[in-house]
Amino acid sequence: MADTTQTTPPARHRTDPTDPTNPTAPTDPGDGSGLPRRSVVRALLRLWPYVRPVRARLSLAAFVAVIASCLSLVIPLVLKWLVDGPVADGDPGGVWLGGGYLLLLGVAEALLFGLRRWLVSRPLAGVEAAMREALYRHLQRLPVAFHDRWPSGQLLSRGTTDLQMLRQFLTFPLTFLLVNGVTILVGGVLLVAQRWSLGLVLLSPLLPLLVLCSVFEAKYGRAARRTQDQLGDLTTVVEESVLGIRIIKGFGRHRSQARAFKELTRALRTTELRKARLLAWIWGVNTTLPELALGAALVFGTVQVADGALSAGTLVAFLSTALALRWPVESIGFLLAMSNEAAAATDRYFEVMDEPAVRDEPVAGDEPVAGVEPAVRAEPAGPVHGGGPRDAPGGLVFSGVAFRYPDAPPDAPPTLEDITLHVRPGETMALVGATGSGKTTLTALVPRLYDPTAGRITLDGRDLATIGRAEARALVAVAFEEPTLFSASAAENVLMGAEGAGEAELRRALRVAQAEEFVAALPEGSATQVGEQGLSLSGGQRQRLALARAVISRPRFLILDDPLSALDVHTEALVEAALRQVLSATTALVVAHRPSTVLLADRVALLSDGRIAAVGTHHELLRDNPEYAALMSGGEEGDR
Repeated sequence: MADTTQTTPPARHRTDPTDPTNPTAPTDPGDGSGLPRRSVVRALLRLWPYVRPVRARLSLAAFVAVIASCLSLVIPLVLKWLVDGPVADGDPGGVWLGGGYLLLLGVAEALLFGLRRWLVSRPLAGVEAAMREALYRHLQRLPVAFHDRWPSGQLLSRGTTDLQMLRQFLTFPLTFLLVNGVTILVGGVLLVAQRWSLGLVLLSPLLPLLVLCSVFEAKYGRAARRTQDQLGDLTTVVEESVLGIRIIKGFGRHRSQARAFKELTRALRTTELRKARLLAWIWGVNTTLPELALGAALVFGTVQVADGALSAGTLVAFLSTALALRWPVESIGFLLAMSNEAAAATDRYFEVMDEPAVRDEPVAGDEPVAGVEPAVRAEPAGPVHGGGPRDAPGGLVFSGVAFRYPDAPPDAPPTLEDITLHVRPGETMALVGATGSGKTTLTALVPRLYDPTAGRITLDGRDLATIGRAEARALVAVAFEEPTLFSASAAENVLMGAEGAGEAELRRALRVAQAEEFVAALPEGSATQVGEQGLSLSGGQRQRLALARAVISRPRFLILDDPLSALDVHTEALVEAALRQVLSATTALVVAHRPSTVLLADRVALLSDGRIAAVGTHHELLRDNPEYAALMSGGEEGDR
């Protein structure tokens, strides 16, 4: 949790593509659109590392679809033979034979398209799952500063709707862009071969259609990107409204929230209607121009049949071939629209995947995707104890530490500056300060939620920067002021603090946090599901479970960010009594606001405006430091 005065700016809930500080805003190409001018093909090629494992089945499916589509072009040739032969000669047997051929071709085409669908369904579902798993793993490895910047709805939409859109693209448009291209090429050759003059008439709209489709693609691509960003904003608002329903109802803000939601839905509706208009326009053009050419060819062909220059069978075959090409031509706009939506989804997906992350060691079952650059691996650290220089002090040491949030304005002062503090081995240091003084930020540096921008931190003489994040978080346990619980049982939430801990450790941790009694009173005891965010529990109960999670692993270093703020006086006294035993066996840094919590500490550090103003015992500072005396007397109550 970061301080509220000199921290990252609040997450943006409205996607303004022209805002350069918006993490979801693409680069403005300078055309006034505010959206990127990017290559659709280049964007979609980034999917190759995920598609490569299933390329054989996709290639086979595309080949099957091409064969099926070309079979539809054989039907006009059978019709030509049928009209000029058995029909003209009055041969009923030949007519039945021709009908049988047409039936077989139709059945074969249907079966081949069904086979294509079967070939792609399972592997592409696997591609979607692999991309979603990779995104989730990457989100876990990204620094906290990234999550400070990005609205959760934007991340959620990238892992759901965007990936569904990519699977749909790989299933249908990707294949049929190839299939329809081959069909138009083969069909054009057949048209020209049957009657070159009529073929040129029918093919005359191709050039203007290509130009119009190019214009359509650019406009639709920008609208598609805007739609997907707006959908992410809408997801953020819905998520926040659900999680904050108590606040909304408690303050009677349902109408204002409904208005905000309505504004977002109207903006999304406007963009969707723009997409619909563009699609209707290109679909209309793609239908009208070929139909006009077909009408002209029909008139010219009928005149030639009447003059005896063309057989009726040839005209029937010619028109049948033209009709078989209607769908490939008309669908160009639709396929380009889906391709642009997929390209926008790909860009949005890789905006997150391209964020640099540090990985200490591979996660079980985490095989890297070929072609995707792995995250940075930290250098192996030495042993936990005895690995530092002989003259380095033990315990927790801050040496000239400074910190500035990555998104802070350039002219803003740093949140922390020249922090020099030594928490001796086995000592408990209380951290006291006014609101916004940087207490929470300082405690967040120890488990490497953030890294200092200057100076260094050592744990038992070892530079924290040389300790991998996984090892640092095994050494350091944290309990935050605002506890976060997950949709799991009470026991599972506590056991997150110590992998492999047993029932005895669970009970000990619950006893320390004075949570054993209320957990036992739950309907299913420690197996009771606490619900999303633990909202089925009171604030004090959530805080005690979070404290139990911090102490269950018997950590070498313990960071407590005002963990007793939600407890009543009686429960606080019981927890403090139990905590004394835990604190005696660890090195602890405790953010404190109450004198009762401060008395748990051996010494106190006063943090003022991002600097250590004084260090001493509670009674020394109370006697000698007016600022500390004012804080302890309630003259200024600090919560961070």
